[in-house]
Amino acid sequence: MNREHPANLAGAATPSGREHPREDCRTCGACCAFSRDWPRFTLETDADIERIPAAFVNEASSGMRCNGDRCSALIGDVGISTTCAVYGQRPEVCRACEPGDDACRIARQHFGIDAGRDG
Repeated sequence: MNREHPANLAGAATPSGREHPREDCRTCGACCAFSRDWPRFTLETDADIERIPAAFVNEASSGMRCNGDRCSALIGDVGISTTCAVYGQRPEVCRACEPGDDACRIARQHFGIDAGRDG
């Protein structure tokens, strides 16, 4: 299935309602496994992309390499425990997704993760 990143669908609104603690991302990972089409490079310089290990960059150097809809840098089990292998070098699209924003809620809903729970 070809899905846009939830931020593109939702307009990347700022968090509304209850905010989720940052730690909640480490038990989620839904935004990183939602769509192979979203972890693309748009604002990154060539130097930014070169800082990401080549194993995680797609063949066209246009975004992150994905396994199905899941970013190859995502480690762990979605909804249980996750981390990012390139967190310090992650692309801007990843940095823009905030806990509790519309993109977060759309991705969590897709995986059946309760977006209203506490972390």
